[in-house]
Amino acid sequence: MLESPQPPLLERDPDRFAGREWAMLLVLCGAIFLEGVDVSMFGVALPSIRADLSMSTAELQWVISAYVLGYGGFMLLGGRAADLLGRRRMFLLWLAVFIAFSGLGGFASEGWVLIAARFVTGVAAGFMAPAGLSIITTTIAEGRKRNQALLVYAGTGAAGFSLGLVVGGVLAEFSWRCVFFAPVILAALILLAGIRLIPSEARPAARSLRDFDLTGAFSVTGAMLLLV
Repeated sequence: MLESPQPPLLERDPDRFAGREWAMLLVLCGAIFLEGVDVSMFGVALPSIRADLSMSTAELQWVISAYVLGYGGFMLLGGRAADLLGRRRMFLLWLAVFIAFSGLGGFASEGWVLIAARFVTGVAAGFMAPAGLSIITTTIAEGRKRNQALLVYAGTGAAGFSLGLVVGGVLAEFSWRCVFFAPVILAALILLAGIRLIPSEARPAARSLRDFDLTGAFSVTGAMLLLV
């Protein structure tokens, strides 16, 4: 008795995201959204911060500027560190630093502590952003799927910048400290998901400080500081 031919197996469309790829992309988009929100949402909270911590107008602008300087000044070094030390490792490590210093800013009782916390939080964001982008470009195959992932990633970051004022206004209605603590909660959730969903990579070879452009990173940051 002849067996009936089996129907051919359906091949998965290479341009379609697998469930784990969507989950990983959601984690990375959550991080870039958080970085964008953290830049713009503090503008609404500045009057409350000045009243509570007795900061001058000159000191107050550093709540914003310190974050931006750390973010922009160390992004190039962050990209280099991700390539040499491991993208997943750098992303998760600096996300933990982001959580710690954002929380420190929420507990600050003096202006200089708040400014220092904002600067280190910006540095952490500067390391996270290129690491997250590198994870996308090295994990997702080149082609339409990667282009879609990059489009979603960039759009989420832009949405964070745009929605920051709205989010900051809502949180500042309760307390300016909520503007610090809310990112801590979101970042902690992203960290837990990232540990599980971001794929591991081969352990990179040992590197020396000569492989990092520390002089360039500090020069760029110093130049931005002088300009501000």
